[in-house]
Amino acid sequence: MIFITGDLHGHHDIHKFSTDRFTIQKELTRSDYVIICGDFELRWCDSAEERYWLKWLDKKPWTTLWIDGNHENFDMLKDYPVEEWKGGKIRKITDNIFHLCRGNLFEIDGKRIFAFGGAESHDKQYRKLGVTMWEEELPNEEEMEHGRQVLESANWNADIMITHSLPSCIQEDLFSDTNYKSNRLTDFFDEIDQKTNFKLWFSGHYHHSGWYDKKHILIYNDIVKLTDTGIERVYPRGNE
Repeated sequence: MIFITGDLHGHHDIHKFSTDRFTIQKELTRSDYVIICGDFELRWCDSAEERYWLKWLDKKPWTTLWIDGNHENFDMLKDYPVEEWKGGKIRKITDNIFHLCRGNLFEIDGKRIFAFGGAESHDKQYRKLGVTMWEEELPNEEEMEHGRQVLESANWNADIMITHSLPSCIQEDLFSDTNYKSNRLTDFFDEIDQKTNFKLWFSGHYHHSGWYDKKHILIYNDIVKLTDTGIERVYPRGNE
């Protein structure tokens, strides 16, 4: 099974993975996957608290996959070597927690999953470059070109798109009155949104959960399971 959720923010939003909330985890194995759509933040400052929660997550029965958001320590992330895994490139944070590198297409449980992290911080005035914000939060042209080439080699076909931010046209429609502004990454997403034949596109970043249209889904603390016909929400349940 493949599950998808939004930002983790280190220990702040990790409790959605507790056994009383994500109850299906009792049935899962390492061959099941939970994908986090950015802002992982468990490789941020290497504090004792951070190491505790990273170990806690690593012991969960599934395999955790995540893309980078804007709130990541990219200096720390670069210390992990890049490896090949299921058709794409990853950084193995632990034996059971993998960072999905930007612009890669993975074959997971028969689904083609395109992953491309990054976003522009909208709270830059409160952050310090190289300490709480990094230039690498937005991709360079080489990373975007790699993403184009990967999708082109797949004839612009994917099942699932996993990103942190949205295409510009959707972001502007939803958040025109906020500090979320278009940038080279959201414009790149506009381009591949128009070219790629996909079923569902998931984005974190905005701290909202819901459908924008029949293909684009914003996700935060919800956890959904991919099914043959779409998605099934597994947390929260009912009126939670």
